[in-house]
Amino acid sequence: MPHLLRRLHRDQRGLALLEFAFTLPIVLTIALYGVEIANYGISILRVHQIAATAADNAARVRESISEADVNEVLLGGKIVGEAMNFATRGRIVLSDVMPNGKTGSLAGQTILWQRCSGTLNRTESQPQYGTQGKGANDASLQAMGATGRQIAASAGSAMIFAEVTYVYEPIFSTVVLGTPVIRSEASFTVRERASETLNAATGSTPSVCTRYDL
Repeated sequence: MPHLLRRLHRDQRGLALLEFAFTLPIVLTIALYGVEIANYGISILRVHQIAATAADNAARVRESISEADVNEVLLGGKIVGEAMNFATRGRIVLSDVMPNGKTGSLAGQTILWQRCSGTLNRTESQPQYGTQGKGANDASLQAMGATGRQIAASAGSAMIFAEVTYVYEPIFSTVVLGTPVIRSEASFTVRERASETLNAATGSTPSVCTRYDL
């Protein structure tokens, strides 16, 4: 027995495998956290991209704009977010904003039209600065955006303001980051469009913001 014990004491075979077995759970945990955080960062970038793309594409439509044009813009935003299941976990709100044409104490901005897409229905995904028609006859809307980051359309022009909301979908588990809400806003000045009236289009269903099946 003493001889066997001395031999076992000197035996180092399998030491590396044993150490690896002890450290494997720690290494895997760090790796999983790293992958989850990287995916979260990519999701934030995609949400920013959806907001910027939607606002820019809607602002680029020339001469006039129709429900069909807006539907294509909204569809494009969902295609950008296809890899992150955006259509069912996100929402896009597009607002056409311009000066209300009033003077004095009634002067301000107005949301001429507003369209939405995506099935996410929660407080954060609702229009945060007003709904269609706000500010048309009063000064209740002076700008769009959070305090300190507000923007308004200049006289004689209009802008498209996009609000995008997405509930993060984890790769592995909600234990790492949970399911945080990601929001992004973007605006672009309308270019070379004679009329901001949103025209009906044959065969196109308006993506009104009371619908959540789009």
